[in-house]
Amino acid sequence: MKIGIIGLGRMGMNMARRLMQGGHQVVAYNRSPDKTEEIMKEGSEGGFSLQELAEKLDERPKVVWLMLPAGKVIDEHLEKLRNILSPGDIIVEGGNSKYRDDIRRAAYLKGAGIHFIDAGVSGGIWGLKIGYCTMVGGDEKIFNHLEPVFKALAPVDGYLYCGPTGAGHFVKMIHNGIEYGMMQAYGEGFALLEASPYAEHLDFKKVSHLWNQGSVVRSWLLELLEDAFAEDPRLDALQGYVDDSGEGRWTVEEAIASGVAAPVITMALFQRFQSRKENAFENRVLAALRQEFGGHAVKQA
Repeated sequence: MKIGIIGLGRMGMNMARRLMQGGHQVVAYNRSPDKTEEIMKEGSEGGFSLQELAEKLDERPKVVWLMLPAGKVIDEHLEKLRNILSPGDIIVEGGNSKYRDDIRRAAYLKGAGIHFIDAGVSGGIWGLKIGYCTMVGGDEKIFNHLEPVFKALAPVDGYLYCGPTGAGHFVKMIHNGIEYGMMQAYGEGFALLEASPYAEHLDFKKVSHLWNQGSVVRSWLLELLEDAFAEDPRLDALQGYVDDSGEGRWTVEEAIASGVAAPVITMALFQRFQSRKENAFENRVLAALRQEFGGHAVKQA
């Protein structure tokens, strides 16, 4: 399949590469042309405007996948694409958007006969090698048409049709809320080890490795934490400043709206707010994990 990729950041660039490795043709566009030129050297076609990208998508229906930051920039691109694409064409929105925005955007594009698919994507900077876990919402017939694309991006059993418009991003939102809680638990646990009378005897890299050998708390996050401790045994080079990109807040809002108790996720979100005022060890653990799995920026000590 031929597919346009708009946005060649940490995720979009490697997704384009993985699609090409899976036998798909990619037409790439990025606001800064150097990124487009970079992926063109690896075999993709390039568009240096949205119009040029659309013209090079010579299969029908045309398929465009957006990997852009959540918010206004997505609406700006959708407005332009609505006037460029034709009825029957498909837009996949793969950023970390709020699911209620999907419902609004799908209705807006439906007025022009353009299909809208929301895809929550998890995999961070490791997705090129491991694959991208993909959660999809929208018209199931369109999902079925795009399934070869999802299959190329994901590891085995790593994509799922979750339901109508917004379902993909809703499931991804809850996924990220769970991630907040898991990371907070690791942070607090290692903080207790670091404050213990045994701290000077403990190698946190070895503890992380140990717990991944059959333990009930083993996980990929713990593998990444082992890597972080290997580079910096007490994470002294980091500040314990932990940002949040929105999904945790939306998960807590949804918990309030639906009357579902979510104290762990809520506390984990509030702890991130607190991290911006102090340099606690548990927050350095969280910062290290975000850097390891997603390539997120960290503040150096």
